[in-house]
Amino acid sequence: MQNIKNIIFDYGNVIFDIDFRIAQASFQKLGVTDVENFFAHKAHNQLFDDLETGAISPAEFREGIRTAANKPELTDKQIDDAWNSLLIGTIQENHDLLLKVKEKYRTFLLSNNNEIHYDWIINYLKTTFQINNYDNYFEKAYFSQHMKLRKPNINIFEQVLKDNKLNPAETLFIDDSLQHIEGAKKVGLNTLLMTEKPAQLEAFLKTNGIL
Repeated sequence: MQNIKNIIFDYGNVIFDIDFRIAQASFQKLGVTDVENFFAHKAHNQLFDDLETGAISPAEFREGIRTAANKPELTDKQIDDAWNSLLIGTIQENHDLLLKVKEKYRTFLLSNNNEIHYDWIINYLKTTFQINNYDNYFEKAYFSQHMKLRKPNINIFEQVLKDNKLNPAETLFIDDSLQHIEGAKKVGLNTLLMTEKPAQLEAFLKTNGIL
């Protein structure tokens, strides 16, 4: 792509595999009914937005799940295991790829995340790849629970642009969610919708002229 100097990457289903259907099934097993409306890719209960923006604590989130399941006896571990079940993993090749892309562009990570998932992912990276965090793979990694903001709201994109003095016309945003893409377009970002699996990230970047 021409004139692109900066790339903002989403994390889930761009770099790291996630599967919402697994979490849906896990919540259903806990006793949550109408799980399609309770938690899905396009829409979900306010609990999840609140957790992702740090508006509620993990303890408050777990209480919300107990209420939704009508099972006050559910343990923290049962709830965390169900919530974390959507996290599949990534491949070393994607970490190598991110370093390669960083040599050519200013790169950033922008993820709707939460404390429970973040802790699981950091532990996974340490045990699987001996990586402590993503500090070396991007100029800066942004997570919604730290910013108190989430995609697709335009203020989260504006914050990243402002912090790093990025020109949106020279900046590409890659995400797997159409609603997040639409939010990014509102602030003038160039966008690519990721429709392939994270294992195909390198091929996706090459096909779109990034590499």
